[in-house]
Amino acid sequence: MNNQLILKFPSHRAYKKEDFYVSPSNQEAYDLINSWPRWIKRTVNIFGPSGSGKSHLASILKNKTSSLQIESNKLNEDIFFKFKTKEALIIENLNDQIEEELLFSIWNVAIQDNKYLLITSLKPINSFKFKLKDLMSRVRSGLIIGINLPSDDLISVILAKNFSDKQIKVEKKHIDYIIKRIDRSYEKISQFILTLDKYSLKKGTPFALKMIKEVLKMI
Repeated sequence: MNNQLILKFPSHRAYKKEDFYVSPSNQEAYDLINSWPRWIKRTVNIFGPSGSGKSHLASILKNKTSSLQIESNKLNEDIFFKFKTKEALIIENLNDQIEEELLFSIWNVAIQDNKYLLITSLKPINSFKFKLKDLMSRVRSGLIIGINLPSDDLISVILAKNFSDKQIKVEKKHIDYIIKRIDRSYEKISQFILTLDKYSLKKGTPFALKMIKEVLKMI
């Protein structure tokens, strides 16, 4: 129990560009974020399942310019004052429960002031059934990019590379075991690797399947 408390993974990660794993499933979204400010459109929606790396990409953008990052369920009229001094607004986890007039106004401000607007969501926002026609028009004018969760092959590469970087010798059967049991998300993979590394140092025992099982339970 003490080990679990000591190794508890932080709820708010410090995302770094170098920790983002690029693959065919997220290449387009990564290239777009990395190309800022040379975007073909200033309003962008990146969508994909939870754990696919949307927040990581948003954090990369935030580190590139003066940005305001906010969860969609915390949006209110104060956003206009706060957005004035920023170059980009990042709205995370947008859903179809958003106040349409508010989102439309935010979108207009972004266009009028020549600012950047990045919206992340589970599904493409052009699939939302907004009642406000002007808002739907704005949505259709933006750039929409989807990303997926990592494939087995990509997870295998990520694990193998990280084990190699940490000079941990691991058999392919161990990697296959992890792939079958770990949540298919970049965040969980990173969490597993970090926790396993700390746990192995704390225990001071050789790397083995038993340790893998213990760490998988922790996360």
